[in-house]
Amino acid sequence: MRNALALRLLAALFPAVLGATLPELFQKAKEEFKYGSYAASLATLEKLERESTAPGLESARTALRPGLVFYRGANLAALGRADEARAEFEEFLAYQPNAQLDPALYPKAVTTAFESARKSRQHERPAEGPVLADAYRSFPRPQGHAAEAVDGWEQGPVRHLLSPEEARDYSRLADPVSRSEFIANFWKTRDPRPETPENEFREEFDKRVAFSDSRFAQDEVRGSLTDRGKVFILLGPPTYSGRRRLMTGDDAADPAGLSRYTPSEQHAASGGGGSNAGMQARVEHVTGPATVLQDASSPNWVEIWHYQRAVLPEGIPYQEVVFQFVTKQGYGGNVLQRDPSALATLEKARPTPHRSS
Repeated sequence: MRNALALRLLAALFPAVLGATLPELFQKAKEEFKYGSYAASLATLEKLERESTAPGLESARTALRPGLVFYRGANLAALGRADEARAEFEEFLAYQPNAQLDPALYPKAVTTAFESARKSRQHERPAEGPVLADAYRSFPRPQGHAAEAVDGWEQGPVRHLLSPEEARDYSRLADPVSRSEFIANFWKTRDPRPETPENEFREEFDKRVAFSDSRFAQDEVRGSLTDRGKVFILLGPPTYSGRRRLMTGDDAADPAGLSRYTPSEQHAASGGGGSNAGMQARVEHVTGPATVLQDASSPNWVEIWHYQRAVLPEGIPYQEVVFQFVTKQGYGGNVLQRDPSALATLEKARPTPHRSS
């Protein structure tokens, strides 16, 4: 599956979370870039950034940031300001580390600066460690709660939290008032500290949704509605994660694998005690890029998230749960593999109301 950069998804997101004029400004900047008016596009982006700082648009700024820095970098690169462009692209890649540019859609100066930024980040980025956890820790928490439309609410990110019974009950409500009351009660019954004015559960949910939207979006699909978004919303950031090319042996239907290490050897590497750094080094040794005989042109990969005991929900009998997201031509992008332990963990992670309305 081709992983071409599809920034138009940001414009699709904006009407739900931004002020009325911001999507129009963003679209204007894109059109100016498309037709080579790079200086004008930069000016429009500056206006867009200024207007997004208005009170009440905190969530808008979070959703806006990836697209804004990308097009600012693209305009700077097209104007020959490669160093400035690279800095903007490095920030964008912090949000979308797997993004790729289609050379047919962007000037060569833009794709060159973009790849330079990617190489710079890869050179500076540590080979192991909780990269997603670090990124989430520094991610800004949305200010306030976005307005929730009653129509289609159950199909949004909250669907990861809804039990089948709650989804059924909501679908049976016919009028907006009843649905609004259901939504208010849904959050109320999940407030861990009802004596405080804040609902800490919902605040954490909103932050995970915003992070997923900025990091895991695919084509026209919001990041929070993807498989990776679902896992992140329910479990939070993994203890550590990695990505490697998908080899033939990774497909359970095809035993002709090219990995130098068997799955059992890879699993054993995550045990053995010792520090987190030592364990991560062992895993890297048996799953890293040097451990497989690979075709450099392969467009297929597997992204692997490891959750250790300390961050797993109560009642999970595993010391570690591994989630694998496979991208493969003709199969899909970042598709969660339905491992029994992974599915059981997700089911256990779905929060239930802990007090009556």
